[in-house]
Amino acid sequence: MGDQVTVDSKDDPTSTRGPRVAAARAALGPVGVVLPVSFTGQPAVSAQRAAVVQLEQAGYRTAWTNEVVGGKDALVHASILLGATRHLVLGTSIANIWARSPQTLHAAAAQLAEAYPGRFVLGVGVGYPDQAAAVGRAYGSPLATLRDHLGRMDAPTQPPAPEAPYPRIVAANGPRMLALAAELSDGALPAGMPEAYTAYARKVLGPDRLLAVGLSVVPGDDPEQTRAAARQMATALLSRPSYAAVAAKLGLPGAGADPAAPDDALVDALVAHGGPDAIAAAARRHLAAGADHVLLLPQPGEEYAAAVDTLAALAPALADLT
Repeated sequence: MGDQVTVDSKDDPTSTRGPRVAAARAALGPVGVVLPVSFTGQPAVSAQRAAVVQLEQAGYRTAWTNEVVGGKDALVHASILLGATRHLVLGTSIANIWARSPQTLHAAAAQLAEAYPGRFVLGVGVGYPDQAAAVGRAYGSPLATLRDHLGRMDAPTQPPAPEAPYPRIVAANGPRMLALAAELSDGALPAGMPEAYTAYARKVLGPDRLLAVGLSVVPGDDPEQTRAAARQMATALLSRPSYAAVAAKLGLPGAGADPAAPDDALVDALVAHGGPDAIAAAARRHLAAGADHVLLLPQPGEEYAAAVDTLAALAPALADLT
């Protein structure tokens, strides 16, 4: 396990951020799982309830759920899954700002925190231009847009929103978003980035912010198959120009080459692949680099039940982390 940072509330004397971050670190634990993402439709609610029960029984303390603008509400989903489990913490990775107004997002998150004390974490992010367009909004400057959204989340409403505290972290895969996360939230949630970025993010955030990182994983016993699948995931990541630029600035081997044909060293830096011990080792490296919590990100589009079984089977190798 990586070194854990002791948070003193004096780090932020004008707010409850210090104690809130400390409580979130304790609740999340070092490793959690992102629930599988299907491209063909959502599994039945009963199957999703059964999945989180299975993952909780396997030993995971935290699960995360995504959002699809117009197709899946992450906070409703979190509510359903919190009600199905006894102790599991649920996080959003991420709640998209285009899906609801800032005040509604805060009110919903606070209500979940009130109903399930210590079991909800809000990850929020600006998403992509097509998601803004889907709801008839202009994307604008991502940084300015998210800054405005975070500022409006705590605006007064009538009747007032619940006062239950919850950790609020920002999806941040670049330096300016990291700086915004440090300024206006409890921490950051970069995803699909190498451990060098984790170390960089910790420096930007400082010791008193929560750092949860998404680790892309391809578990399996066949080295050729897992590397091939990992290369597909790495290629998808590098197809985003902003992501490729960050990888190049970090000096990752092969990052300046053709993003459609990443070499083995670059694939290994971006995606953990192989048996349970290999996945656990990659998680440990991110924790050692400064992460408080690592989210295991399975391959998008896998069959839901099979992907959940695979994640559950990883739990014993992560036992000393979880």
